[in-house]
Amino acid sequence: MNTSQPDFQAILENELVQLVPLQERDFEQLYQVASDPLIWKQHPNKDRYQRTVFESFFTGAIESGGAYLILDIGSKEVIGSSRYYDYDPEKRHVFIGYTFVGRKFWGKGYNPSFKRLMIDYAFQFVDQVMFHIGAQNIRSQMAIERLNAVKVGEEEVAYYGEASKMNFVYQISKTDWSGI
Repeated sequence: MNTSQPDFQAILENELVQLVPLQERDFEQLYQVASDPLIWKQHPNKDRYQRTVFESFFTGAIESGGAYLILDIGSKEVIGSSRYYDYDPEKRHVFIGYTFVGRKFWGKGYNPSFKRLMIDYAFQFVDQVMFHIGAQNIRSQMAIERLNAVKVGEEEVAYYGEASKMNFVYQISKTDWSGI
């Protein structure tokens, strides 16, 4: 177990994706992906495709200190974004979330690929990786369950600058993680 302070913006990559720290300059290219209303159809915050709503989301991502721009490793095309948040060194857990992926990349292995990278990295510092998934977001619930995450609760989550919404809480324990 690594006992140093985690750098939740370390560059992560594998054969499919590269995760780089999200920067202010990334707004336009990330918004091009996020401006598709169908990405947000099952999401608790269905209007995030609107520029002003996304601007607030983006500001929260930058301020989080754990947000990533996700790129296709070959083309460097923007796939989407995800982030680490709510790191708790005493409880030895961190959340991964605020994730979205462009529809062009759905069903092609990108989501599990970058989630594995983020989970593997997090387990150098924590014993539990947690996820908030919108109560109505069946697609994301199924995706996280394929990584052997277990639903452990339900709670209202207040997103940055947005109204709180019901979310399911999922967990993957380091002892149960096999890098699926």
